[in-house]
Amino acid sequence: MKITVIGGGPGGLYSALLTKKARPDWEVEVFERNQADDTFGFGVVFSDETLDQFLSRDKPVFDRIKDEFAYWDDVAVHFKGQEMRCAGNGFCGTSRQTLLTILQDRCIELGVKMEFGVDIKPEDLKTRFADSDVIIAGDGINSAIREHYKEGFQPSTTWKSNRFCWMGSTRQMGEFNYFFRETEHGQVVAHCYQYEKEHSTWVFEMDEATWQGHGFEEFDEEGSKAKLEEIFAEDLQDHPLLLNRSNWRNFPRVFCENWYVDNIVILGDAKASAHFSIGSGTKLAMECAIALSDALLEHAESDVQTAFKAYDDARRTPCQIIQHNADVSLSWFEHMNRSWDMDPYQFAMVVMCRAKSITYDNLIVRDPEFVRKADDEWYARHLSETGEDLTQTRPTPMFSRFKLRDMEVMNRVVMSPMAQYSCDKDGNPTDWLKVHYCSHATGGMGLIYTEMTCPSADARITEGCPGMWTDEHENRWKDIVGFIHENSGAKVAMQIGHAGRKGSTQLGWEKMDHPIEDANANWPLVSASPIPWFEGESQVPQELDRAGMDRIREDFVQATKRAARAGFDMIELHCAHGYLLGSFLSPLTNLRSDDYGGSLENRLRYPLEVFSAMRAVWPTARPMAVRVSGTDWKEGGLTEAELIGISEAFRDAGCDLIDVSAGQTIPDQEPVYGRMFQAHLAEAVRNVPKIASMAVGAITEAAQVNTILHTRRADLVAIGRPHMWNPFFTHQAAAWYGAVNKRAWAKQYESGAMQAFREAEKNREKMLDLQRKAAPGRHIRTS
Repeated sequence: MKITVIGGGPGGLYSALLTKKARPDWEVEVFERNQADDTFGFGVVFSDETLDQFLSRDKPVFDRIKDEFAYWDDVAVHFKGQEMRCAGNGFCGTSRQTLLTILQDRCIELGVKMEFGVDIKPEDLKTRFADSDVIIAGDGINSAIREHYKEGFQPSTTWKSNRFCWMGSTRQMGEFNYFFRETEHGQVVAHCYQYEKEHSTWVFEMDEATWQGHGFEEFDEEGSKAKLEEIFAEDLQDHPLLLNRSNWRNFPRVFCENWYVDNIVILGDAKASAHFSIGSGTKLAMECAIALSDALLEHAESDVQTAFKAYDDARRTPCQIIQHNADVSLSWFEHMNRSWDMDPYQFAMVVMCRAKSITYDNLIVRDPEFVRKADDEWYARHLSETGEDLTQTRPTPMFSRFKLRDMEVMNRVVMSPMAQYSCDKDGNPTDWLKVHYCSHATGGMGLIYTEMTCPSADARITEGCPGMWTDEHENRWKDIVGFIHENSGAKVAMQIGHAGRKGSTQLGWEKMDHPIEDANANWPLVSASPIPWFEGESQVPQELDRAGMDRIREDFVQATKRAARAGFDMIELHCAHGYLLGSFLSPLTNLRSDDYGGSLENRLRYPLEVFSAMRAVWPTARPMAVRVSGTDWKEGGLTEAELIGISEAFRDAGCDLIDVSAGQTIPDQEPVYGRMFQAHLAEAVRNVPKIASMAVGAITEAAQVNTILHTRRADLVAIGRPHMWNPFFTHQAAAWYGAVNKRAWAKQYESGAMQAFREAEKNREKMLDLQRKAAPGRHIRTS
């Protein structure tokens, strides 16, 4: 077997030496366009987990690397004249050149052939290396091989908006530092860490407007150095900045659909880039190098395509997770000005939790004193804003009260609207719905939502969806609301919506979104524009005319009046997920050329008309919410600027809360899933127009709830599927955090509550004891 590596970066060298170590009989060669001792950049960062992998793979490399590393445990955030430290982070750094030298030396020991100063043209690969069984393309983030074979690799590169440059300094430091500075032109941050004795890396980052305002120039290294030394003079402590090709750049976010073409396989930044703010570029390259070497060795007797597929299978998901975390982190730095009005410890919490991989509970394990100080600040702010004093009970933000008009919820947990498809064909709530809502309400959440309830028969999604257009509907809902109010501390919200073009479909566990099988059972549909959900299969809706608008508006008004009489504490107008009002808002589903299409102002016109008519008849003391899709997950769909514009328009019309969901506007959406994957949309609404918002979407743990609230991503947190299998999610969390609230427990369950708190306390002690035994004297990493 002959393996040729193009690119002598850490990933390429590590893959070469691991393969050669395992198979000395194989011919392994590396070609690098730069010289062996050329220095680019300053330091690289690894977590302690990555070091463990090095130890298990090649002890000589591990032994040499560990002796060269600068280690740190703390992350220090410097903001508004204060330093906030969080311990327990377990990272290390070293000089990039030192790392390359160690890997080069090990390659020489193992017999890997290396040539430096050789520029390989991608068009020459197949001829020059015709005898190579495998060609590894590790030629960096600007990979010429990737671009030459782009039809096969199918790469996409997105240039991000912030400007950044890498410099060094002689200032020593014993921690990772974030220095945030306010300047006359905007905010600037320096990401800093020591990588060897008397040398530290400084990565400076700012948005385009700030960069332009300061008059930075892309290739003026000396001029940039002078300006940055002035801005960060206090932080540099009289030490100079050092230059090494320290030009200003925008970060390229690289993603490849395919990782191999013929006998060429891609590695490192050439394959996928991860923003430097999570320090994972070199980590990704070396971990992928391990997987590639493993795959080649394991499938040595098969064709190389089998080995490449095994490599892809092993690393695709971990890479995408890291890249997603990096994307989220990058996005926060692009919008760090949105958090600038925060108090210091809240800001530091945001910095620590920005990528969503670290949660409130993780931080308690890493550094309980840091969390205690952040909580103290949060409780003081909450007392100032609401008058509720939590400084003695310390229940965590999740169990603080929240008020909208005269409705006050006892905690921030919301049971999200979840379709049950279990009404009778007249839209009446059945015993299933009564048991579902009434039993869940005893689970301790502050607010419980009904599923989308429809103001007319032809507004339903399915024949199993609930209605609010008859006296019978009103009476049955009143019975449910009355039970909840009598037997729990929960408030109740009715979500009211019209299905639009997504109506007249089968039940959720049948063929979802497809027309009812019995053609005679289907009813006519309307929408903003005559676009069927499934082309050629779904019914083509009629474009809603003015007479239809008037009728449907009045349907919503009568449903609102009934909800008020039934005792609901809040109502929510559903303007998301491609239903009728959402289809007006999205440019993908609103193709009208009249006053209700085109500009955002026009697309808002009818949804606002409906909302205003409902607000006019809904009691002034009770709040109203609106659910919106923050994005359509599709090119050409709703933008963040439009989300903010929509939220501001509804706020000005009397809306108290924006419930921010996403997508489901079109069938071919392209969502980006992950933990708390829609929280950034609620965060934009909360921090730009500063409107009360509710986060929803893949929120599964109490730790995530506290993280969202602590970092001001939202004011309320809606949880859906976890409530399906655990109605007592909130009670369980209350026991875990020791948040006692007798009003939250039904009196019939009080003895169970006492046991829950006792058992939770025992489990906390067991967990802490296990952690102490697992790693005495050091902090425990949990993510």
